[in-house]
Amino acid sequence: MAQEFNFDGLVGPSHNYGGLAFGNVASQKNEGRTSNPKQAALQGIAKMRALHDLGVPQAVLPPHLRPDMALARRLGFCGDDARVLSSMARQAPHLLAACYSASAMWTANAATVSPSVDSADGRVHFVPANLQNKLHRSIEFETTGRILGAIFKDEQHFCVHPALPSTAALGDEGAANHTRLAEEHGQPGLQVFVYGETVANGSAPRPQVYPARQTLEASAAVARLNQVPAERAIFVQQDPGVIDAGVFHNDVIAVGNGRLLFHHEQAFLQRGEAVKRICEAYAAVTGDTMVNIEVPTDAVPVEDAVSSYLFNSQLVSLPGGRTALIAPIECQENPRVSAYVQSLLQSDAALDEVHHFDLRQSMQGGGGPACLRLRVVLTEAEQAAIAPGVIFSDALEQSLIAWVNRHYRDELRAEDLADPALLRENQAALDALSSLLGLPSIYPFQL
Repeated sequence: MAQEFNFDGLVGPSHNYGGLAFGNVASQKNEGRTSNPKQAALQGIAKMRALHDLGVPQAVLPPHLRPDMALARRLGFCGDDARVLSSMARQAPHLLAACYSASAMWTANAATVSPSVDSADGRVHFVPANLQNKLHRSIEFETTGRILGAIFKDEQHFCVHPALPSTAALGDEGAANHTRLAEEHGQPGLQVFVYGETVANGSAPRPQVYPARQTLEASAAVARLNQVPAERAIFVQQDPGVIDAGVFHNDVIAVGNGRLLFHHEQAFLQRGEAVKRICEAYAAVTGDTMVNIEVPTDAVPVEDAVSSYLFNSQLVSLPGGRTALIAPIECQENPRVSAYVQSLLQSDAALDEVHHFDLRQSMQGGGGPACLRLRVVLTEAEQAAIAPGVIFSDALEQSLIAWVNRHYRDELRAEDLADPALLRENQAALDALSSLLGLPSIYPFQL
């Protein structure tokens, strides 16, 4: 039997609001705000606990070490760590913020995953995202690759590829622009790759205000690397207009699970035709009918979808065949969004229940529930082959809470980033976490 695991990213001890993500409304709006790393990490662990209790398999991915001192030195800052941090704080605080970014906690951007049932060689494939569009994220893929390689190290069952070349023509943002639809997690499925632009056609539609972070060329390369048969992959363009409205990834405007695709009516370019193509491709792969819930603009305007992160909710399969929406509390607080979700629950739609979570520390940085997890379908044999220490359990939860309380600060301000003590604290925290999770050395200072 195959199960879908949510590999949730642990929020790192350097969680701060650098406002680094142009095109992410929440990120820019909260630039410079005082963050609470401890609260952020505990909010994430509480979500894992709740989904675990609902019967959803959970696991964890460790945070990256920040600041990235190798990046600082590549940018020409010299001397010991204290001097480098001090110089950056005076001369280029925006670069210091990039070195300190904790954005790797949003593991929907870590990689694109293809389960073994969809892959030609019968292995689970991972392509770490190059995230080349933003400096603070472009430094993530090497550590991401080491982490995935440490957890999924059995090459009989898993293949972790290198990231695509870091160039605008191959901009890849990972699973945030990828949805898999199937009758059951362990059955063959349709993989929906959503892109923002194609570089091969200069006259093709593209956003005019904010950048498109995913290219068609990157999505096609990822599908090839993951050995997805052509008939099980479909490529659909996101509406450039919603990108300009702050929908920087597809998972801010659409989400899928099982046979259900839940999306805003303005999610895709050539709206009706795009959804028709997905439905037809799904039927061809599975022999069955997809369930399509299209949210009208009249009910939920795009700006409400962005501010509430309705579509950045998780759709999860519960024991007994029920489907749950795991939504940020902002969806409950937005009258239009709340009313629409309640109407779905009271109808014959495929949505059975909704659970709201306080993830404000993550939300203020621009990431909702779906950003915090990487979905990985695993057979029983594959589950037995992964590093066992990352699987969520009562004991791991208590250990993680104690670890956070021991190592994390309650507040982090922009001026704190120049403090070399924070670097040492972060190294100590992640060194302890590696042992706690039973992982080998994955950070540069450990190698």
